[in-house]
Amino acid sequence: MKHKPRSNASQLDLFQTQFDQLWNLRHPLCVLRGKIDWKRFDVEFAGCYCPEIGAPGKDIRLLVGLHYLKHTFNESDESLLDRWVENPYWQYFCGFDTMQHEVPLHSTSLTKWRQLVGADKLVMLLEETVSIAVSDKLITKAELAQVNVGTTVR
Repeated sequence: MKHKPRSNASQLDLFQTQFDQLWNLRHPLCVLRGKIDWKRFDVEFAGCYCPEIGAPGKDIRLLVGLHYLKHTFNESDESLLDRWVENPYWQYFCGFDTMQHEVPLHSTSLTKWRQLVGADKLVMLLEETVSIAVSDKLITKAELAQVNVGTTVR
């Protein structure tokens, strides 16, 4: 079943301090959060869900953010979620505006989601980051023309 969007309305919780009041918003993950077209993923992955069958899916923004973090920091599904609970920058990157003290999903949800959307759709995550790097002039298109592969042979 399609996920229900998490509400991050501007209504402030009296006992929750907003991340943007505490953290360095020039942190690389804060900057990248603002550059990624998160709605693109909602649109692209919407067709992977059946609207009538099953429990509501997990938030796509959260799942995409977790997969970025997983590959960026070379984490397993389990260690990723352990670190996510401890790292407010990771939580902010995944779309949360206040500190979360519990894991938002079970690690098997990440595996199931990867199987649900398929490898061809997951390529969009890489495309998005490469697109941002090119538009910010961090890499050139010429640098993308050549791929270097290293192997170790014993």
